[in-house]
Amino acid sequence: MKNNTPHHFRVREGDEVDLDKWPTGVKPLCASAEQCQQLREAHLTALTARQTLLYASNSYALLLIFQGMDAAGKDSAIKHVMSGVNPQGCQVYSFKQPSADELDHDFLWRTTRCLPERGRIGIFNRSYYEEVLVVRVHHELLAREGIPPALLDVKHLWQERYQSIRDHELHLTRNGTCVIKFFLHVSQEEQRKRLLKRIDDPQKNWKVGLTDTAERQLWAQYAKAYAACLSATSTQYAPWYVIPSDDKTNAQLIISQIILDALDKLPLRFPELDAQRREELLAMRHELAA
Repeated sequence: MKNNTPHHFRVREGDEVDLDKWPTGVKPLCASAEQCQQLREAHLTALTARQTLLYASNSYALLLIFQGMDAAGKDSAIKHVMSGVNPQGCQVYSFKQPSADELDHDFLWRTTRCLPERGRIGIFNRSYYEEVLVVRVHHELLAREGIPPALLDVKHLWQERYQSIRDHELHLTRNGTCVIKFFLHVSQEEQRKRLLKRIDDPQKNWKVGLTDTAERQLWAQYAKAYAACLSATSTQYAPWYVIPSDDKTNAQLIISQIILDALDKLPLRFPELDAQRREELLAMRHELAA
């Protein structure tokens, strides 16, 4: 990838992903911190305007999915990229370990309940993709899901789940939900530094636990699971973007540009007034003016 345009971070449908060939760091979009701040503010202004149009149009919805290794920067990306968005038009859901009630349903059920309405932006911090990532690395989690043994064909399970996800996202697209997925690609060394910062900063101690170091030992398994997932589920209608995330500011700017480009492609417009509605507004104006 020779430049930082959003096009170069997209996984093309049918591509076989090798994460070792995708950079975790690229040339910064800005030459200085001041330029970064100016670009961030420009993105926020543009995103606010487009969100207003999305809400007023009330025809399409936008679903943003964030996945990545621990400490990849998912929380901060969501916080900074969406900081200018009206909270009334945006919903953020963080998906942790599934509850007993959620385990009694199919693996798409708990996230389907949280999909954004028309006119709104929905953000998934982790998602149904955990079922082909964490569960694939920790096979023992399958036993908790109560799948009938006759239907639990481990040999074909992951391909079947990929197919379910593709069908699900195609269904969403056909019904007006634009799906964009971000894999925040961080290096193992950068993750180590961030985990150390969390340990050393009393205000961030709560964000780190023993499971973080345990999961870190499974880095290669997770990388393999992510590569297979990205290869199988990045489609023309619901693409994956592999975001170089060793530099958080640069990653956030790339993400916000991708979101703006996606919104620009939607045929959004403010509601058109018919003659009757114009007359109603004129009557209201005369009354208020009087």
